[in-house]
Amino acid sequence: MKKQQVCILGSTGSIGTQALDVISQHPDRYEAYCLTANNRYEMLAEQAKKYNPAAVVIANDAHYDALCNLLADRPDIKVYAGKQALDQIVTAEPIDMVLTAMVGFAGLSPTISAIKAHKKICLANKETLVVAGELINKLAAENHAPIIPVDSEHSAIFQSIVGEGDNEIEKILLTASGGPFRLLPKEKLATVTKADALNHPTWDMGAKITIDSATMMNKGFEVIEARWLFGVPAEKIQVLVHPQSIVHSAVQFADGAVKAQLGVPDMRLPIQYAFSFPERLPLNGDRLDLFKHNLEFFEPDLDKFRCLALAFEAIKKGGNMPCVMNAANEIANEAFRKDKCGFNDIARIIEQTMNKATFDKNPDYDLYVESDAEARRIAAELI
Repeated sequence: MKKQQVCILGSTGSIGTQALDVISQHPDRYEAYCLTANNRYEMLAEQAKKYNPAAVVIANDAHYDALCNLLADRPDIKVYAGKQALDQIVTAEPIDMVLTAMVGFAGLSPTISAIKAHKKICLANKETLVVAGELINKLAAENHAPIIPVDSEHSAIFQSIVGEGDNEIEKILLTASGGPFRLLPKEKLATVTKADALNHPTWDMGAKITIDSATMMNKGFEVIEARWLFGVPAEKIQVLVHPQSIVHSAVQFADGAVKAQLGVPDMRLPIQYAFSFPERLPLNGDRLDLFKHNLEFFEPDLDKFRCLALAFEAIKKGGNMPCVMNAANEIANEAFRKDKCGFNDIARIIEQTMNKATFDKNPDYDLYVESDAEARRIAAELI
């Protein structure tokens, strides 16, 4: 069997490191062809020495020399730098699939390049579909590039509809943990700290996505992502707060039947399923014991978690509004992590940016880039 060559965009992050573990468990099937990072050049060098990729890319070219020095004894590994190098490396002929595990808007351009090169996309960068879902779907269809979701929720939905053919989806039941502030009274959110928000009850994720989970903006992103992945309008997507994070999501069909995917909170499962679909391969790890878990479901509080409501507003308005919302969120999220604004300011900054930014109903790629830049400027001024 020919080994599948994998390019991991964002190999030093949470998804990237777990993907490398999956590759380690199946060395007869998968091989890391290229690994990339933004700033963590030392970790990237360690990964390169362990997994022997053909190439590595450090997006922040300020770290190029340092990375080259660390890999001086490995002339077989090519070292590239800069954001354009990300766009170029994903088109390399040997690559079979690209895992887009980068965080934020930065993942959009290399994902588009990979799609145009007809690569299989294992999509973990949710912002790609949040910002430009219509464009991505069009390009994927034109270039016959399959997109397999890696987010645990979207993987669960995908797994629930496999074998259903053209059967109509009546409703998507998108689960959410509720984050660390699920039980905290709304009036106390104004004083929560960065450390409080980073203390997620069930998932171990990167800092940016953990804050997004605390505000429930992450779930808003996932609503938009589900809308484009599965062709279901937002009004047919229901968010359920499920603190145990056992039911990763479910699908209700026209006859009232509901299919769900359950499992322990382990991102390696959806990563591996995206790699191996339609096969299921063995995976080392914990197994679900339903005798040990009560499964609870609650409605989300859209007044308390304003970011989730803003996401529904953005997808309803359409056009470039989700792009604007995402850019504002990236600025506000980072500001909160750097103690430059309060927790409640995140939603305020996003909402005011959405009100001030230029709206375009029919954006193209260049317009998305312009909208992203404009929204970032507005959001920065609002901090």
